Amino acid sequence: MAPKPLIIDCDPGVDDAIALFLAFACPDELDVRAITTVAGNVGGALTARNACIIREMAGREDAPVFRGADGPLVREPVDAGEFHGATGLGPLPIFEPATSIVSDYAVPYLVDAILNAPAGTITLAVTGPMTNVASAFEIAPDAAGRLREIVVMGGARSEGGNITASAEYNIYADPHAAQIVFASGAPITVFGLDATHQVRSTPARIAALRAIGTPQARACAELLQFSADVERNIPGLHGAPLHDPCTIAYLLQPDLFDFLPCRIEVETEGRVALGHTAVEFRDPAASRTRWATRADGDGVFSLLIDRLSR
Repeated sequence: MAPKPLIIDCDPGVDDAIALFLAFACPDELDVRAITTVAGNVGGALTARNACIIREMAGREDAPVFRGADGPLVREPVDAGEFHGATGLGPLPIFEPATSIVSDYAVPYLVDAILNAPAGTITLAVTGPMTNVASAFEIAPDAAGRLREIVVMGGARSEGGNITASAEYNIYADPHAAQIVFASGAPITVFGLDATHQVRSTPARIAALRAIGTPQARACAELLQFSADVERNIPGLHGAPLHDPCTIAYLLQPDLFDFLPCRIEVETEGRVALGHTAVEFRDPAASRTRWATRADGDGVFSLLIDRLSR
């Protein structure tokens, strides 16, 4: 079977970096056509540079990187440097990549790539604020219906938020963009905190990754250890959640997750609940959105370890 054509829209970011390492490790399964970056966890210049660094560390300079939006559609920018470090890549050594971005035109690239590919072929994995994707849909509304699937890390329901009491960071960072994407009519599979909090980077799992011994696996282990150290003092957490890599794990092995059809509305105006995702299971009629309700944490880490061992 031919590998799935995939574009990854991201804001690297510790867990975005692990998602990229996993995707790059699976060329027989995923055809990574491009990486588009957006300001989020850190500023736009850093997320673009970080994508180039991870690409080089993975030996995948064949995948072009396009820099996208430097800020949200409407609200003021908010980053998450306290969870990702000043560079966005936690403890990883920073260097100037040998190959830089192709251009600053991520949104035109997305429009052209989606409209010029056969309908139903391109999958879009989105692991940061949805600014680039929403902008592409505003330019070309028909693009949403031509995608095979959008796989999103974002949102929260039963777990509550991780940036406010009710909002997950990726949605909170650009709620207006998220609302545009969820209302676009595209087929969307969503991994919110309800699922990603079931995938924890325990000491044993980090040690198993480190034991692989390759530069990519060691980098992932260091990134996970950094996250575990940052989140150690957060009440109720037992090992840092593995958020963004769930999107790639799903594309490789969908049976690791369970889903329910739903409709999602995003709070774009509320003073207290800005970025809240209202996930409605009772009447999903005409919606093409699915919400992940279960994640097999052991299975996700087994998959990550297996692919990074190859």
